[in-house]
Formats: sequence, C-alpha cells, structure tokens
Amino acid sequence: MGILFALLIISLFCLIITHVVFLGVNVFFWVINGIDYVTEGNTFLEIIYYSKYLKWLGLLDFIWISFFIIFLIKRKHYKTDSDLHYLEEREKIESRICVIIPTFNEEQIVKNVINDYQNQKNVHEIIVIDNNSTDKTVGIAKSCGVQVIEKEFNKGLADSVIVGLTEFLKSDSNIVTITECDGTFSGSDMEKMIPYLDNCDMVIGTRQVQVLTEKGNQNSMFYVWGNYLLAKLIQIKYFSLTNLGIVELTDVGCLYRCIRKDSLEKIKDELETIDAKKIRNNPNNGLIANFLTMTGIENNLKIVEVPITFKKRIGTSKSGANKKSKAINYGLRFFWYILIK
Repeated sequence: MGILFALLIISLFCLIITHVVFLGVNVFFWVINGIDYVTEGNTFLEIIYYSKYLKWLGLLDFIWISFFIIFLIKRKHYKTDSDLHYLEEREKIESRICVIIPTFNEEQIVKNVINDYQNQKNVHEIIVIDNNSTDKTVGIAKSCGVQVIEKEFNKGLADSVIVGLTEFLKSDSNIVTITECDGTFSGSDMEKMIPYLDNCDMVIGTRQVQVLTEKGNQNSMFYVWGNYLLAKLIQIKYFSLTNLGIVELTDVGCLYRCIRKDSLEKIKDELETIDAKKIRNNPNNGLIANFLTMTGIENNLKIVEVPITFKKRIGTSKSGANKKSKAINYGLRFFWYILIK
C-alpha cells in the first residue's frame, strides 16, 4: 500500500502539470491564431474538446481515479483495531516530566527558556543537549542547575533529540517533553498537552492557530501553507474511510511534543534503525519531527495534535530555514520522506 500511495501522489502531480501545460499551450495558440479561429467559426472550447490530446488526458484521468478508488477500498478497515486505534482509558499517572532542550549558540535566550520550564508544575528534570556551542550557552545552562550533555561536534538537532530521548529512558521520569531553545514555545502549554496522555501516547503542538501566535513570528504564509499541506499528505498516507484516518495533523514541522515513557519504550528500537541513523547523520535535513510522528503512527501509538502558543524567535535561525530557498529544499525533503517512509 505504501508503493501505491507514492505512485498515486507522484502521478497526481504529473497529471496536474500535464493538464496545466495542455491548457497553457492551447491558450497560447488561441492568442496567436485567434483571428483565424474566429473566421473559421471555432470557439476556444471547441478546439480543446476536439483535441486528440484531451482524449488521452481523459484516459489517464480515468486510470488514476480507478487506482484511487482501489486505494480507498483497501483502506476501509486500515488501523481500525478496537484495542489499538480507539479510545482507551488508561491508568492516570502522576506526572514526572523530563524536558529535553537542544541548544546551539543560544546564550541570548537559554536561561529564560530553562527558567520557563523550571517554573512549570511536575517538571522533574531538564536535560540540555548542546551541539558544541561556541558562545556561553553551556556555562549559562549549567548555572541554572540542569543536566547538560556536551557534544564534541555539532551533529544537528535530530541527533540531540535522540540523545535526549535515550537519556530520558534511563531516568525515573515518566513523561518527556521535547522543545526548542529559541523562545518560540511556552512551557505553560504543557498544561493543556499532558492531560491528553491519559488517552493517547504522544501529543504534538500545532502553530497554525492565528490567535495563538505572536505577530511577526517566522511562520510566514509560505511556511503555514507548506506545513499544512505536508501534514495533510501524512494524514492521507495513513487514511482510512472509517474516521478519515488514524491521525489529524495541520503542522508537519512542529517539534514541540509530549510522550509517555511506556509509549516511547515501544519505539525505542526505532531510534537505532538505519532510517534514524540517516536522519542523525544529516544535521540539515530537518526530518526529526516527521520521523517521530510517522514512526509513532506506524507502531500504533495514539497521537493527538493540540494548538499551542507560538512567539517570535530570539536570535537567528540555526537551520537557515528563514531563507525561502532553504525552506523549499526542506519542503521537498519532507515531501519525499513522507512518500518513501
């Protein structure tokens, strides 16, 4: 089914491009030869209707729709096991939260971020994973009394997150929160995220609600729609006719999330797979959020998305995603990863 999904999406884009080119070519020739067409009594619609290429396009459309219907039929009962994919009343746990904060040259904001999470209830420990910062980030973090893991080389965000998750599994905390150290996320949002863990395994934040975002944040219209469309692509990949799929997503790039320890235990081996190592070894791919979300879905973790507040970044973007060319590159990586995973 994964191959069928990938072929459907790729062929859909090819069909859309073909239709646009077909229409554009006909418009071009109509503009160039418009007078001749009028004198001959042919309208623009007639020219398109009698084109032999339109018939081939119609055949291709029919074939695509047929395979799409097959995809829908095969997905009628996809992930609909009553024990795995529906409401589950779990034993409530007394929260002991471990907060993971990856850092790299964040001396401007690291103290404020750490203090923010230290002031939240049920925070048991904070682990800062530093990517070999060249400023005062490490010293400031240590002065806040939190655990700091220093890496000899900057291996990127994905590596820091996986290092943090591995460290969390060794601790006596039972919930992990993954955040970022740029001042965009608020520790107080954990109060609305964590209660959902009574019924699910992972709670992801979404930055798409305008009234919860600070004007001037880095999520421009381009990023908002890109994140939304790619999130819906993930949703379609795990689509079923029963309830429109196993997950509802609107923000593919949001890393802020909370995970139960017993749920993370179910996918801990996935953190050492070839797929995970590829993501860790490429610090600029930005795929760690997608990896965690999709790995969770594929291993039957229940995932819920919750609106969170989103503020303007303090400092500069370390990934370079604030540049449109870089953002397009990220989007294409996300698109391909969603197709092939």
